[in-house]
Amino acid sequence: MTSSPTEPLWQPDQDRIASAAVTRFQAWAAERFGAPADGGYPALHEWSVTELETFWQAVAEWFDIRFDTPYERVLGDRAMPGADWFPGATLNYAEHALRTADERPHDTALLHVDETHEPVPVTWAKLRRQVGSLAAELRALGVRPGDRVSGYLPNIPQAVVALLASAAVGAVWTSCAPDFGARSVLDRFQQVEPVVLFTVDGYRYGGKEHDRRETVAELRAELPTLRAVVHIPLLGTEAPEGALNWQDLVSTDADPLFEQVGFAHPLWILYSSGTTGLPKAIVQSQGGILLEHYKQLGLHCDLGPEDVFFWYTSTGWMMWNFLVSGLLTGTTVVVYDGSPGYPDTAAQWRIAERTGATLYGTSAAYVMACAKADVHPGRDFDLTRVKCVATTGSPLPPDGFRWLHDEVREDLWIASVSGGTDVCSCFAGAVPTLPVHIGELQAACLGTDLQSWDPAGKPLVGEVGELVVTNPMPSMPIHFWNDPDGSRYRDSYFDMYPGVWRHGDWITITDHGSVVIHGRSDSTLNRQGVRMGSADIYEAVERLPEIRESLVIGLEEPNGGYWMPLFVHLADGATLDEALIARIKQTLRTELSPRHVPDDIIEVPAIPHTLTGKRLEVPVKRLLGGTPLTKAVNPGSVDDLHLLDFYTTLRKPTK
Repeated sequence: MTSSPTEPLWQPDQDRIASAAVTRFQAWAAERFGAPADGGYPALHEWSVTELETFWQAVAEWFDIRFDTPYERVLGDRAMPGADWFPGATLNYAEHALRTADERPHDTALLHVDETHEPVPVTWAKLRRQVGSLAAELRALGVRPGDRVSGYLPNIPQAVVALLASAAVGAVWTSCAPDFGARSVLDRFQQVEPVVLFTVDGYRYGGKEHDRRETVAELRAELPTLRAVVHIPLLGTEAPEGALNWQDLVSTDADPLFEQVGFAHPLWILYSSGTTGLPKAIVQSQGGILLEHYKQLGLHCDLGPEDVFFWYTSTGWMMWNFLVSGLLTGTTVVVYDGSPGYPDTAAQWRIAERTGATLYGTSAAYVMACAKADVHPGRDFDLTRVKCVATTGSPLPPDGFRWLHDEVREDLWIASVSGGTDVCSCFAGAVPTLPVHIGELQAACLGTDLQSWDPAGKPLVGEVGELVVTNPMPSMPIHFWNDPDGSRYRDSYFDMYPGVWRHGDWITITDHGSVVIHGRSDSTLNRQGVRMGSADIYEAVERLPEIRESLVIGLEEPNGGYWMPLFVHLADGATLDEALIARIKQTLRTELSPRHVPDDIIEVPAIPHTLTGKRLEVPVKRLLGGTPLTKAVNPGSVDDLHLLDFYTTLRKPTK
């Protein structure tokens, strides 16, 4: 996979390459800024990282960023952490997200879909009007630039309005999904002390209504900084005493007033999964997100006014913020509130059909679930408008690439992308002008000096190494909340290679410029000096029809030994007998490495995840090493805490 490229699974034709925004951008930047006119994307990427300031200046001009006050230079200080982007500039994110309302007021900005799967449009004019009204009401409530505004909301149009209204006044948005319990929400919101809380009375998921009024009451009681609570009656209940009604705040006809803030002014706060402590409160800037998302959505995702952008996500995941930024490119954004698999596994494909999605994003896990459930999207749904299916959350296994190609359409751009909450963007992924190779991300993103390093800081090609970024990106955190000396920020990314961002993933950069993700480097499997990412194990094991999901751990033992158990959640009707154990071991021995055959294969009732769906590798590793449950994991970050009880019984506590 890392040597000379095999025949690509997909190759864009010349018309597609010529019409792609990134092609037009390259030709324009060649004339205006000295970018290479020839050499295609690889030459453009090389220029974007060697001429970093010129590249980002070109991005700002190409997307017509409105600087109310001009910038003094592109990069005042390029140190990491602490890069100073566009010093002197003022702007507003929400102003850019809504400017399509001036040109196409009656076109559709948002398509709201619930579990009935019937899209309900919200026009650009209505979206702008509601943002204007709510922003005025927030100011009337005393909300000022820098104040935090929070949402306990599902993926509904009101959440988009609340985010944009907060940005319009210069407030700092932060949100959690309503399936988060009170403790999980308080672990996040108590850190940042919001002054306003937008809430629903409940939500619908899997065909059932889930009342959250008691949780909301607990949040109100435990967030003393709140000046106002806004009630959105999703289930039709009356506003509780002392709460404001949503409709009253968005009913006036007011043009938004956009507070012009500094480039580095905070836009929103995202949170790490917080599996082993309080979640990190990651602060990103108005200008940094604006530039990065224009680049990512407008060039890499190739989105424009004719597109419809659907990504299955929740407001507790960075992909929701990324989805909302689709508005920057004049794209219609689909906000889906409901279960990813209701009323059946094929639900997301039905939504893609009914909304006319042109870019449909989902998780690798959902793709593999569809494959195992014998779903046939291309046969059963009209997906002719879908030009790209993108996946993230975990690496898309090779079988996932093949399944999308075979079951959706042969002429399908498949974009496996990888980034992080930490930058609210991608390090590597979608490029509309490059071929797609099975199991590989197409390339590093523009302006991202992505490299694979060995422990000594030597760049690697064709070998597994640490994912590092050697130049600053505009959307890197400006700081963590309540981290006054920056020590937690530095320790998170810059402890191994000072001045260079180390993300914590194992990657391979191939000799043809693509990227392979092997999983988290802090849960790496290292047997007899041979390192392997957990994602490689999962890809091989979960191809077996009997395995629904798996979890692998490598544990260094005090006596110098190494214990590597594989936990398997079986498909309905399957039995972990000697025959299946032998097949699992043989699969890993022949497809990966004899050294990475597990020492034990253990059946579990289910695999534990974070609230955003990531497998709990590191906390389980700590439990197996004898760390008490209370110290190994933050209970509020886990989807089902009781699943962890099983692992506490497998190892005796260390003395």
